Amino acid sequence: MDHRAEVREFLASRRGRRTPEQAGIEPGGGRRRVTGLRRDEAARLAGVSIDYYTRLERGNLAGVSDSVLDAIARALALDRAEHDHLYDLARTANEAGVRSRPRPRVAKTIRPELQFLLDAITEAPAFVSNTRMDIVAANTLGFALYSEMYKSPARPANHSRFIFFDPRAYVFYPDWERAADVNVAILRRDAGRNPHDKQLAELIGELSMRSDDFRTRWAEHNVRRHYTGLKQFNHPAVGLMELTFQAIDLQDDPGYSMTVYPAVPGSPTDEKLRQLATWAATEEIARLTTTSSAS
Repeated sequence: MDHRAEVREFLASRRGRRTPEQAGIEPGGGRRRVTGLRRDEAARLAGVSIDYYTRLERGNLAGVSDSVLDAIARALALDRAEHDHLYDLARTANEAGVRSRPRPRVAKTIRPELQFLLDAITEAPAFVSNTRMDIVAANTLGFALYSEMYKSPARPANHSRFIFFDPRAYVFYPDWERAADVNVAILRRDAGRNPHDKQLAELIGELSMRSDDFRTRWAEHNVRRHYTGLKQFNHPAVGLMELTFQAIDLQDDPGYSMTVYPAVPGSPTDEKLRQLATWAATEEIARLTTTSSAS
């Protein structure tokens, strides 16, 4: 990706989103040519000159101090994920042409201990994924929950390809639009954190080429942290389920995270997870587990 264009479009989109009224600025008389803040207004809010702010929005973040990045984040009302993304973009700008400290290498396979941990979680779906949103390992309930995704022969199973290429996703996610929005925002964040990941760039290119829905969302430059929340699934075997989720980055396994979907004890979804566990004790899920593990 063109890094300067990425910076330019991200900052311009965030500036265009915030109105003078939201920023506490009197818009004044006359017709405004922009719906959001003007560059001079954003510069004033950040406490920098218009020339300096213009330089930043043209994509030049090299050498920008943390205090200026924080001031820009406040001026544009960036949330935590957007603030982190700005830092990621600045880090990449500062790496250009400079010998930087090597980043931790991402292992091609997970440690056996992680699979043991997943298998020890018996009452909730759990899986490990990478920054490309591939499911690289799961427990039995995790495979069962995402069994629709595994109906495609491609391995590893990938959340993004499922959402944007597989018609089954429209049924599996009751709120498909939200699922698609979140997916793209997570990919945008991960692309900022991993600008040299060729496979991630290839995935984004494939999605952009094949899906108008993805391309439209990608152009919005939204980013998102996705560590806890609530999701709905319409599973073909047990129907509608509403599951909380917790996700953690695996510090000793760079590039991987683990997600667990526990149900509220005694809730209708808790009972449906029990039904899903019974359904999962079939030859189909056993074969699925073997096929995925071998890929």
